[in-house]
Amino acid sequence: MADGDGVGEAATAAASPPAPAPGLSPSLGWRERLRAGLAGTGASLWFVAGLGLLYALRVPLRLCENLAAVTVFLNSLTPKFYVALTGTSSLISGLIFIFEWWYFHKHGTSFIEQVSVSHLRPLMGGTESSISEPGSSSNRESETSRQNLSECKVWRNPLNLFRGAEYRRYTWVTGKEPLTYYDMNLSAQDHQTFFTCDTDFLRPSDIVMQKAWRERNPPARIKAAYQALELNNDCATAYVLLAEEEATTIVDAEKLFKQALKAGETIYRQSQQCQHQSPQHEAQLRRDTNVLVYIKRRLAMCARKLGRIREAVKIMRDLMKEFPPLTMLNIHENLLESLLELQAYADVQAVLAKYDDISLPKSAAICYTAALLKTRTVSDKFSPETASRRGLSTAEINAVEAIHRAVEFNPHVPKYLLEMKSLILPPEHILKRGDSEAIAYAFFHLQHWKRIEGALNLLQCTWEGTFHHVSVYPKKELPFFIHFTAGLCSSTAMIALLTHQFPEIMGVFAKANTMEKVEWESRTGSTTCGLDSASAEKLSLRFEHIVN
Repeated sequence: MADGDGVGEAATAAASPPAPAPGLSPSLGWRERLRAGLAGTGASLWFVAGLGLLYALRVPLRLCENLAAVTVFLNSLTPKFYVALTGTSSLISGLIFIFEWWYFHKHGTSFIEQVSVSHLRPLMGGTESSISEPGSSSNRESETSRQNLSECKVWRNPLNLFRGAEYRRYTWVTGKEPLTYYDMNLSAQDHQTFFTCDTDFLRPSDIVMQKAWRERNPPARIKAAYQALELNNDCATAYVLLAEEEATTIVDAEKLFKQALKAGETIYRQSQQCQHQSPQHEAQLRRDTNVLVYIKRRLAMCARKLGRIREAVKIMRDLMKEFPPLTMLNIHENLLESLLELQAYADVQAVLAKYDDISLPKSAAICYTAALLKTRTVSDKFSPETASRRGLSTAEINAVEAIHRAVEFNPHVPKYLLEMKSLILPPEHILKRGDSEAIAYAFFHLQHWKRIEGALNLLQCTWEGTFHHVSVYPKKELPFFIHFTAGLCSSTAMIALLTHQFPEIMGVFAKANTMEKVEWESRTGSTTCGLDSASAEKLSLRFEHIVN
């Protein structure tokens, strides 16, 4: 899901021409600014024109007579009408509040805000500002919101297992399915994003594979992959499907991925030669790039699982050099795990220095690996009793602060590293800062923490002494309209109840407010609803008579 988006965006960025520098605006920049200015003043001009038209038609429309009739109607209303009005508005507000609450819990957004943003704001001429300074606060806020969004969404697990060689073997032994239907459905969406494009109709084998990725039944997918190979023996995506789902061992999966690599490189070179001929060819190049990167990455994971760790590291480094924009693939997390297995801690620190950046999405792998490296320097000699007597050294303070930052990012991880909760097979997709990410991290990195003497002891002391409650992330905040409708419902219901129970007191209160308003208008010379001070005084007396 995230991976597919990242590959497509990166390939598009690599194929497109560079953007102009901030200081160099195109020749049509002033036209765009003029059009944006006119769009912003359009609403004001319409409002002024409406007022002018209303003033011009005040005599034909008999506005003064109609206003006087409305005043007479309001004077004839009794307190029972206002009680009924407030009760009705309270009921309507309550129904709106209940509907908003249900819609928010089901869809995670406010219905009124969604309608306002999607339908009303475009009609009123509201648009996002496309012209802003590079260092403006709006850019910083949008960057922060984009960072929060990237942390909240579901990501493909960088270390996901092989379905045939690992997940299915678990099913054979236990008789249980390790993957949920939701997880497998997300993977099906990933595969369609990764391995299909609009030009698939040009090759019969790709048409068959389009149907294969949409199949829910694994035997049907495997059968379709063989059909695609019968039509085209160099169909790389067919080999990928067979390696993922039919191969029962990592060795068999690696053989199929090597066949896929041979076919994928041939198709990729052909797409590179034709990429500038049409937009369809560019889309085809993006798809072939996705296929090639996926194959190389899985080959590196096969080498890692088969013990050829240095070979896996080399494949990952070459892949990151060949496709540097593809940071969203999180290949560096695979590289970190392999380097930790080699105990090449200096190389791990170099990778962290490059990818532990504020502009890149954080992950449990990055945060806890950084904490592990700082813990490694002090964990073998750390003792809680000694530290309480002499205090913490600078290195110990740095290690404790690194653990604090890691636990703050994902507080679920320590329970799995300390084996307070049982590990299960990691899912194919994870939620950043959630329990699924903690499982995926601990499944592969627990051995690295155990290898360093005292690391888990320091983690336990730091985590137990500082964090007692596991935070919930992401936390949904109630939209403004839910607060507004709740307040409106409560206030109108309270007014209706007080007016019904204590009509005399509420009448005196309303009378006092009306008299204060009339006195203030008589002093300032202003009028209400087009009435002079004498008429306003008559209206006040009439209201007093109705209340009494």
